[in-house]
Amino acid sequence: MTVRAVAALSLALAASIPVLPAVADEQAAIDGCIDRLRAVGGPDAAGGGEVLSHEWSQAGTLVMLRDAGGSVWRCIGYDDGSVGELAMSDSTDDGGGAMPGSSANISDAGSVAVGQTSTKNVKFAKGTTGATYGGRLEPGASMRFVLGARKNQFLYVTVDGQADGLSYQIFNPDGSFLLDMVQTATPYRGQLWQSGDHVVEVINRGNDAAGYQVSLGID
Repeated sequence: MTVRAVAALSLALAASIPVLPAVADEQAAIDGCIDRLRAVGGPDAAGGGEVLSHEWSQAGTLVMLRDAGGSVWRCIGYDDGSVGELAMSDSTDDGGGAMPGSSANISDAGSVAVGQTSTKNVKFAKGTTGATYGGRLEPGASMRFVLGARKNQFLYVTVDGQADGLSYQIFNPDGSFLLDMVQTATPYRGQLWQSGDHVVEVINRGNDAAGYQVSLGID
């Protein structure tokens, strides 16, 4: 076999070998999913959860996690440690009221950087009148949840925060206060007197980053 033939054969063999992900990159995706679950998954996820399985692909790493309450979470993580999706795949109530939300799924509201404000349009799943979101706020950051509602409907809001500096407030469509700022331990339920987009703003006025979970609904 000539030198040229050997070189051609070597190139063909190299092209046929699949490129495997770096172990460190896959671990970064797994760690990112664990950190996001710890931030938004409620009390049962404070420890980050147990990794049930993980599967790498060029589109991202699928990580399945189980929290202390038995709920199973599906996460898509990336090689740089960022997270594209986190949702509850299966829910098991432990009987102690530690379920992170009344909805079957908790949507990921993402993280907001120091001093910044972000906006999320609230969407209800078909056949439901409520939604639950989880996110993370750096110091001085806030997240504004926007949901449309009509006059005389009832709005309910609960916020589960993991830090003393978390609070929230609610705005009417005309920008006036429906509810002045209150601590996250105080739930809200009240009748609306305007039609249009209402805003629930969750704020971190503390010195440390804080995870939170907010449930919103219309009756």
